[in-house]
Amino acid sequence: MKTILNVIWLVLSGFWLFLAYLLAGALLCITIIGIPFGIAAFRIGVYALWPFGYTAVERPGAGAPSCVGNVLWLVLAGWWLALGHIVTGIALCVTIIGIPLGVANFKLIPVSLLPMGCEIVRTDQPFTATAGGGQTGW
Repeated sequence: MKTILNVIWLVLSGFWLFLAYLLAGALLCITIIGIPFGIAAFRIGVYALWPFGYTAVERPGAGAPSCVGNVLWLVLAGWWLALGHIVTGIALCVTIIGIPLGVANFKLIPVSLLPMGCEIVRTDQPFTATAGGGQTGW
């Protein structure tokens, strides 16, 4: 079922959101200071490309630097990426078939607003990030 939803997602909104994250990541990587933000954009972009079967969890030990990074991210890129998720989520929820896809878009809003201190893990391993930093699938 995850594969079917991912393929439908890819066609209807995933590819365009992925391109938006790639653009944001490329723009943020122009400066040396923006490289960590660009890497976060690329990581979330892959998650936005194929979201079913993955989830975002908080990374333990992400302290004040991730908080400062989240504030900068919110100002530089997070608000308009989240707006893209809101718009596509509402558009997908118009049809009954699109409701799960719209809900997936809404699931991506928190990680698109505040990505620092988050890890993307498989849904069958949601506690990998808290268990000592095992493989996350990325």
